[in-house]
Amino acid sequence: MSMETILLLALFAGVMAGILSGARIILVLMVVPFVVALLGTGFGAFDPALFHAIPQRIFGIMENQVLYAIPLFILMGKLLEHSRLAERMLLYMAGLSTNEGRSLGLAVLLTSVIIAAATGVIGATITMLAAIALPALARAGVHEKISAGLICAAGSLGQLVPPSIVLILLSDQISNAWVLSQRKAGNFAPEPISIAHLFSAAVLPAIILAVLYAIYLFFVTRVESHAGKKSDLQNDLAQPLSMKKREGTLFQSLMVVLVLVMVPLSVIFGFATAAEAASVGAIGVCLLTLADFESQIYKKALVQTLELTGVIFGIIISASVLALVFRGLGGDESVASALSVIPGEAMGALLIVMLVIFLLGFVIEFIEITYIIIPITAPVLFSMGVDPVWFAILVAVNLQISFLTPPLGIALFYYQSVSKIRAAMLYKAVVPFIGLQIFALLIVFLFPATATWLPSILI
Repeated sequence: MSMETILLLALFAGVMAGILSGARIILVLMVVPFVVALLGTGFGAFDPALFHAIPQRIFGIMENQVLYAIPLFILMGKLLEHSRLAERMLLYMAGLSTNEGRSLGLAVLLTSVIIAAATGVIGATITMLAAIALPALARAGVHEKISAGLICAAGSLGQLVPPSIVLILLSDQISNAWVLSQRKAGNFAPEPISIAHLFSAAVLPAIILAVLYAIYLFFVTRVESHAGKKSDLQNDLAQPLSMKKREGTLFQSLMVVLVLVMVPLSVIFGFATAAEAASVGAIGVCLLTLADFESQIYKKALVQTLELTGVIFGIIISASVLALVFRGLGGDESVASALSVIPGEAMGALLIVMLVIFLLGFVIEFIEITYIIIPITAPVLFSMGVDPVWFAILVAVNLQISFLTPPLGIALFYYQSVSKIRAAMLYKAVVPFIGLQIFALLIVFLFPATATWLPSILI
């Protein structure tokens, strides 16, 4: 075994150990590669001159216009969260449903898809759904286990519905990997893979997943109403909203939906870049929340936007250091060699990559997976003939599963923080929805047109 291989194994082991230890991911992705690089330099297996490229990489990240959209989309979500407009949207829609468990469950699913796409950050969506929809679902006769699974799954569905931070981050990495693979193949002017491709490609898979959730709810929730409780339930849901506020909420809700539709459409049809569309969307949400104007709302939204943006960009920068050391140790050639000998050629290699992403989703978050796994595997898969848009959506659906997989599923943590459900019951509650997500992933894998058809006719 060569020294480069030993160091690559040490790099992988060190990163995984650091992540599982609970240390800050940014420090892990910075310190472990640096230590391994120093060891490699001592053994003559790593050229320290490669570190000269780090400042250039950082400038490249900060000048990346696709990534400009991230803080603006986060700001949109935080404004909706702190203005409580998203909360009133849920109250309004749930109040319109009947007292049937099935009807209310489907209303919660529909509303949560809209809210999740609007807020972008699933923590706000899930905590709000748990606080408002959970009691109503219980009164409608929906079992706690079904309600918990629905709220966790529906609350995280917005990560697949454009505009989505997951799709923006994937767009950045898929585009870089596609250009790299094409240059190695001798094509120095490849057709770019843009955020518009991913926004349009994610529409059908997101619809498929939402429909699967709805079908599941249709069969597992009760049909019969509870006599005498229908008006009580609707009154309970509508009580926080005065008639005037209810009318205002309807108008604001329609405007939010309009913004959420126009932002990705403007990107897909080329009317605006992702950053331009996000800026218009953020301004639109600011105007919609003026009715709830409180300086504290905007202060909280801005501070939390800065904090979350700093974390995301910190991970992106530190992951680029990891990628630099990985390639400096010949890791890309090692991965290419390993994937090329897998039975089934491109499809076999793709299945292995999907399995790795699925397993990593149990222990690390989607940002780390995106910026660690994609730069390593995507160029190899693209050189083997895998369609980049199809691959990106497969990864997006796979990452969607990671929000629900215990023990570190983000949705599970947020739900447990606002409910008294036992961990064992919560894990059982999300199993059917994980199964539906895997089924959706299988549909996209077996029928690539679910991801590639819409971009082919729109872009």
